[in-house]
Amino acid sequence: MDSLYDLALISKTVRVILDSSAEWREALAKARILNTAIDVQGISRSKLREESPYTEAMVINRTASPLAWFVECSDRKNHTNVLLPYSFLPKMASKPLKVAAEKVMKKLGDYDAIHVRRGDKIKLRKDRFGVKRTMFPHLDRDTRASAILKRVGNWIPEGRTLFIASNEREPGFFDPLGTRYKLAFISHFKDIVDPVVQNNYQLFIIERLILFGAKTYVKTFKEEPSDLSLTDDVKKKLRAWEIPVYTFDESPSPS
Repeated sequence: MDSLYDLALISKTVRVILDSSAEWREALAKARILNTAIDVQGISRSKLREESPYTEAMVINRTASPLAWFVECSDRKNHTNVLLPYSFLPKMASKPLKVAAEKVMKKLGDYDAIHVRRGDKIKLRKDRFGVKRTMFPHLDRDTRASAILKRVGNWIPEGRTLFIASNEREPGFFDPLGTRYKLAFISHFKDIVDPVVQNNYQLFIIERLILFGAKTYVKTFKEEPSDLSLTDDVKKKLRAWEIPVYTFDESPSPS
């Protein structure tokens, strides 16, 4: 975890204890004696619901990947209850990642940025009638280069340096944006990034710092009312799968 975040810096606001530390093991041992906390790795949900001592304990979930600490300290269903701002965790990156991001930003100079989330977010599945549906009906349309050009034109002037962070893997996907902007990707800075990046989580944190450092930052989805975004689809919603829309006349695509 300390390869991702500056834990000492975070601890100035909210105390951090790693589950690999002696302090954590001591606290967990005491909690087990008092039946207030239990390691539940490998325990089925039915046992957690029905069997003692799980029903009486303060359960500690140990099933997630130790690298998957992406969830911000927030209530995602009600933003008025957020204890820490969304920007808190991104600013807590470990020193090597911060230094790498600062070097990239220095090379970029005066720049704008967009985060284009595609990949996992534009997946399709067929319903029981064979109709293709998706979680975000306009996302595929709104994150294509032609749509991005129209969307960001009022926010980012022509000729600007545009840093693009994306999980889109198709080569040349963003080339049309090059007719208006000077495009930059994290892959252009391998000499800076490769020596400090060992996994995609670290790469994501560096990219996120670069995005936050842009003069104008356009996100894929709105996270706050004042955000600029590529799509108006709601990022967090109930799992309602809808027919995708690929044109701007709002006609659903045929299945």
